[in-house]
Amino acid sequence: AATTQKPLCVIERERDYYLHENCNIHRGVHYLSQMATEAYENARKTVAQFINARQAQEIVFTRGTTESLNLLATSLGQLLVSEGDKVVVSAMEHHSNMVPWQQMLFRSKGELLVIRMDKNGVLDLNHYEELLKQRPKIVSIAHISNTLGTVNPIKDMIAMAHKYDIPVVIDGAQSMAHQVIDVQDLDCDFYVFSGHKMYAPMGIGGLYGKMEWLEKMPPYQFGGEMVDKVSFEKTTFNKVPFKFEAGTPNVGAALGLETAVKFIQSFDRQEVEAYEDELLRYATEKLSTIEGIRFIGQAPKRNGLISFVIDGIHPYDLGTIIDKMGVAVRTGHHCAEPVMTFSTFRERSAPRLQCTTRKKKLIFL
Repeated sequence: AATTQKPLCVIERERDYYLHENCNIHRGVHYLSQMATEAYENARKTVAQFINARQAQEIVFTRGTTESLNLLATSLGQLLVSEGDKVVVSAMEHHSNMVPWQQMLFRSKGELLVIRMDKNGVLDLNHYEELLKQRPKIVSIAHISNTLGTVNPIKDMIAMAHKYDIPVVIDGAQSMAHQVIDVQDLDCDFYVFSGHKMYAPMGIGGLYGKMEWLEKMPPYQFGGEMVDKVSFEKTTFNKVPFKFEAGTPNVGAALGLETAVKFIQSFDRQEVEAYEDELLRYATEKLSTIEGIRFIGQAPKRNGLISFVIDGIHPYDLGTIIDKMGVAVRTGHHCAEPVMTFSTFRERSAPRLQCTTRKKKLIFL
């Protein structure tokens, strides 16, 4: 739920880069620089193919979902949002898909509109339609909730927003390792993700954006690599995606991300999804036998995790006890405090625990 363990192939690929290929990219004509540059750009192509982007240049490497969303709140926000404008998010968002938009709207004196959800953690699409009629400039929603496990009907939600010509950002941090992602089929304008949630190193992730949007958006950061021509009078910027990748990139982690993608692709994705669904069903059935347990989020379509509390036991106490048994559970608000506040208000419960299903056994995170 918080991160994934890393396969040896991922660790070895990053190690091998530093042992045998270590060099700054896009900056030298010597052999090592050319080799590292080619490897880095091949990683971009691999990620693009993994999510079925139209072209590799639609992939921008970032430090992860959080940086990708901050990039969009800054750059897309600057392009589209004026004083008094609105942005739509949902009631189940991770802080990273709420706070950047919130802070951008504070500066522009705009308004954050929030899609309601019910007690089971299901978004109210009728309310969503009402919010779209207010003509927000951007919609940004999670594919899968990292707290409730709810799988949102994002394809339908994207189509609804596009009827009003509103671009849609999808937070895919929780979905990249669990679902087959096809950005062309979804028709999303942006899709963001973190490598560490999909067996890749920490500190690497990406942003997919339709080329027509990326070309119009101003740069997010300034410095080396992202420039074309520089003088004291004027600076012009590099082409997409390089205008969004200022500074020396995390080449080793990008190669680790590519290896993680290939690791995921080595499995039958439909079989993996079916197996995880079975683990979720099995885990829910077994946990249901515990006296006083209460599940948080009971959407009909969920994936990969279970949130719960047990009456009379503080989650930190329970987490500490379970840890002594060699099982790790995640406790607290899971970087989604408004979701916890909503659940606490409705259920009068304490902060909750969460687990995720992976591989051939149940692993709590």
